[in-house]
Amino acid sequence: MPHTLSRNLVHCVFSTKGRLNLIREPEVLWKHLGAIAKSKGIPLVAAGGTANHVHLLIALSPTMTLSNAIQNLKAHSSRWMKEDVPRFTWQEGYGAFSVSESNREAVMHYIATQAEHHQKWTYEQEFMTLVRKSGVEYDPRYLCG
Repeated sequence: MPHTLSRNLVHCVFSTKGRLNLIREPEVLWKHLGAIAKSKGIPLVAAGGTANHVHLLIALSPTMTLSNAIQNLKAHSSRWMKEDVPRFTWQEGYGAFSVSESNREAVMHYIATQAEHHQKWTYEQEFMTLVRKSGVEYDPRYLCG
């Protein structure tokens, strides 16, 4: 598509099912997510998280849907994680929030400092804050499923 120009930065967040601390080596998972993203043509700008969730900043291409990108990342990383943690699974769903180019560095810093951030905030508190700030309408019964 030589005449199609786009820059769609998306901050994606998803957790392990039940927010179990099953990610023993988060940095290794982030690198693996980078390899998956590269193989699927998903530009991964930043990756971070903790033992129970992941934050990704992706630059969504105009030829791939957000749901397809997340499905690829979650499915392939889940299969890989199950090699060491057989009961590993990601939660259903995800959060995805648009990011302007002017906020890219701030979001990258936020993703890089997840360990410090979660000394004060739980995943649920963090996710609720992201949802509220983005203006997404939601049903609280299904928010952190």
